[in-house]
Amino acid sequence: MIELRCFMQVAVVCMMATGLVAPRVCTQAHASPPPDSAVSLVRKKPSIFFYHDGRHPLIYMYEPPIHKEQFEAAIDELAGTPVEALMFCLGDGRTVLHDTKIGELWGNHIERWPHLIFRRAHQNARKLIAEGNDPLRIICERAHKKGMLIYPSLIVNQPTGERGTDVRTSLFRLNNPQLEIGAGGGVSPKFRGFRNLDFKYREVRDERMALIKETLSRYQVDGFELQLDLWPYYFRPDEVDTGRGILTAWIEDVHRAVNESGPNRELVVRVPANLEACEAVGLDVREWIRRGMVDVVIGMNYVIPGIMDQTLDLRPLVAEAKGSKTRVLADFDTEVDSDRMADSTTEMVRAAACNYWAQEVDGFLLDGWFHYWPYDASFYEKLRELPHPDVLASKDKSYFVPTAVRRKRSKQIDVGPNLQLPRDLTAKQPVTIQWTVSDDLMRWQKVGRVHKVLLRVRLTNAVETDRVQFKLNGKQLPESSLRKINNVYKMRAPRYRVFGYWYVFTLDEEHWPVQGTNSLEMALKHRDADIVPHLAVRDVELNIKYLMGKNFHRTDDVELGPSESRSY
Repeated sequence: MIELRCFMQVAVVCMMATGLVAPRVCTQAHASPPPDSAVSLVRKKPSIFFYHDGRHPLIYMYEPPIHKEQFEAAIDELAGTPVEALMFCLGDGRTVLHDTKIGELWGNHIERWPHLIFRRAHQNARKLIAEGNDPLRIICERAHKKGMLIYPSLIVNQPTGERGTDVRTSLFRLNNPQLEIGAGGGVSPKFRGFRNLDFKYREVRDERMALIKETLSRYQVDGFELQLDLWPYYFRPDEVDTGRGILTAWIEDVHRAVNESGPNRELVVRVPANLEACEAVGLDVREWIRRGMVDVVIGMNYVIPGIMDQTLDLRPLVAEAKGSKTRVLADFDTEVDSDRMADSTTEMVRAAACNYWAQEVDGFLLDGWFHYWPYDASFYEKLRELPHPDVLASKDKSYFVPTAVRRKRSKQIDVGPNLQLPRDLTAKQPVTIQWTVSDDLMRWQKVGRVHKVLLRVRLTNAVETDRVQFKLNGKQLPESSLRKINNVYKMRAPRYRVFGYWYVFTLDEEHWPVQGTNSLEMALKHRDADIVPHLAVRDVELNIKYLMGKNFHRTDDVELGPSESRSY
């Protein structure tokens, strides 16, 4: 037996040396893993993070009394996927849903509940804590048992409501209105951060720090995330310049606390991808990177938070981190929220992933993916391909330019880029839209893999007599490649009705998009004089379809039924 054990150890070492087996080392702060931990963790820097808000697909869903096994589902549902680390939100941020001794339990001061789901969250958390099953400890232990890293995530700042109605807020917030940004006067009540905490006060910074340190000391975690992007207001507008240094010093203290709490632990910050927007609210991300105060920076779309943005520009953030120890992740959302669909398709996910990888990011935070819950086969297909841009290269993709949708969404910071769509199109005002395509179509065309390339443009308030000229990268698109779809009126729609015409171009090789930035120019050549509403460009999409091999069939071929095509 001794000889066999030695032989097996040598074999494993050899496989590790050749890359066939990755070395596994426990990254927990304690000398030994939890008693029920059967799997030690990979000691490498994770690249695929999954954000779980701890509420919507979990503590909100299960009828009280919730069971430990139901809470463990947050981890079990991701087991066996490329997800390496879970960002698990600490309740509402003002209050939490675990057994805190320093902070406040969600709803602990509420006697009569105006909100039933928030009541359920309190019931379930309190039940688990009372029976000795601390919800956060359940998540940490289950994550480690399944070989996943765990990073608690704190919503750092947000406004608070009124006593008795805002059941998620804390007594600290309710009893200290003088610590709010708008409390000192001279700030417009319309300012988005009017009821946020003002970080110039030491009491504010200390209260946040105490909750962070408690989490680091009481739970076996692998890092900590600060959500600095949600309601990103930390100072009065006229005190941002002086506040920037205050917040930098606080971030440095948090980083020190994370480092001193255990080996290999990381501080992650989630911020707007636009560095000027960060500085405008007191987030000096450049300085944090320069001084090595943050291990991971997640750049997110703050113009339309929560919406997939394939055009998200992460290059300035990547350039800033180049040569430093800081890794940069793309904040990867899935929601589309259009008239046709709520969430993105597999083809849209592929396109976004390729555009992000092309900017040389170090990985993704899958933000809002819990909205797919309960997860089905298509969810796991999307996950499976994400870490592999080479696998994604010749897969069907759908690129689109984000549109300001019916649900009111506007950027939270008045600095940085604006949305390109929708845009009015008049005879005096042509429209140019730019977007990025990562596909190398010429490469795949050489081996006969490109099946079809479709450019789809929706014009609202369009009628049959409109004449519009389209140029892609300076080349006019021929009328012979155009199909128009009449949607001037629809009695019903999947979500809500949008009227107009779709202009669908089947692009030949001469008019294909290029790898990189593409520009679509639209000019109105004729519009009937008796029409009052302006023509508007609302949607721009590019669909690329591939073959598995030269002259290969596709399951959507007209000539072959689905079952027949699969048999070939």
